[in-house]
Amino acid sequence: MGGEMSAEEKPLGSMVDEKVANPPAEDGVSPRIRRLRPRSKKRTIVLALLALVIVAVCAWVWHYVGGYESTDDAQVDVHLAPVSSRISGYVIRVNVNDNEYVEKGTVLVEIDPKDYQVAVDKARAELATAEATAQSLNITVPITSVNTASQITSAASDVDSASAGIIAAEKQLAAAHAQVDQAEANDVKAQDDLRRYKRLVDKQNVSEQTYDQALAAAKASTANVAAAHAAEVAAQQSVLQAKSRLAQAEASHRAAQTGPQQVASTRARALSALADVKQKRALLEQAELNLQYTKVLAPVSGTVNKNVVVGMNVQPGQVLLNVVPLEEVWITANFKETQLRHMRPGQRVEFKVDSSGRRYKGHLDSIAGATGPLFSALPPENATGNYVKVVQRIPVKIILDPGENSDRQLRPGMSVEPKVYLR
Repeated sequence: MGGEMSAEEKPLGSMVDEKVANPPAEDGVSPRIRRLRPRSKKRTIVLALLALVIVAVCAWVWHYVGGYESTDDAQVDVHLAPVSSRISGYVIRVNVNDNEYVEKGTVLVEIDPKDYQVAVDKARAELATAEATAQSLNITVPITSVNTASQITSAASDVDSASAGIIAAEKQLAAAHAQVDQAEANDVKAQDDLRRYKRLVDKQNVSEQTYDQALAAAKASTANVAAAHAAEVAAQQSVLQAKSRLAQAEASHRAAQTGPQQVASTRARALSALADVKQKRALLEQAELNLQYTKVLAPVSGTVNKNVVVGMNVQPGQVLLNVVPLEEVWITANFKETQLRHMRPGQRVEFKVDSSGRRYKGHLDSIAGATGPLFSALPPENATGNYVKVVQRIPVKIILDPGENSDRQLRPGMSVEPKVYLR
């Protein structure tokens, strides 16, 4: 209707005019067709280039979007360093304020040291006494050893001497017995002679002088008997004394034979004194440690949050401060379990901090051994009738690259958005 007429519908005159206006070329192609061919080639090239650009953009988008995993469930973490008292006492000084940065080894809190200084002085005095006792006993050991050896020798000699004294006393007793017998025999003879001379003098067969001589001899013999008996008694006493000395010598010898045991006992006392010295030295060291503990030091470098003030009476184990080591922070990112398929330790990570918008660099350190809920006080029980599958999240630890937090701007608990690059 309003369209172009076909060749059959065109009048013959118009067809002739067209041929006249557009005569065919030598190769049989009309000039009009020849003009249209370059345009189609350009269009084809443009379309091809456009298709290549679209493919490249799609490949880049696929590579970028599929080349990392990200999450908004992440925060800055750190191990807080609680600072507690190791002794009891009265706080006399607090040397830091809240949120103050301190270096490791800084004196944070001071406890009254007077009681602990007294304990050190007492322990030092007890150690000196124990050392003096040990030194004395160590000197006594060789002296006791020599003395006991001498006592054994002397006691053995005394036993031999006492035994010889008994033999001599018994010989003297035997001689005294013999003298008694002889004196008694002489006395019997003298008494017989006196009686005989008495009869003769009565008959005046002998002179009075002879009788007086016989009487004197009888009295002398009687005196000799008495003297012989006295000597015998003395000899018996000598024997008893000699036996007593032998008993004493044997007792001394038996006592001297316990000398090695006495030496061992003295040596044991010396060893006990040395052990006592070690014990007293340990008590002194403990007292000195307690004196050192009156100054509470920062275990790490970081920012301080204190719970202590001057005037408090603290107890061992009581937390006085918390130190936040800002140089040791890391990122804990809770990724869905479906995002961990291509995650590996060592992969590059970039994360943005919500508070400042600043970007940091790091690397994936490790993946937790279990999902987060399993570490809670009440882990889930999936073996129930109303179980509903929920995609779980697993904590991933991200470590910052060296120098990224040199200004210590990251604070534990800050929210971050990490991207873990998988390629």
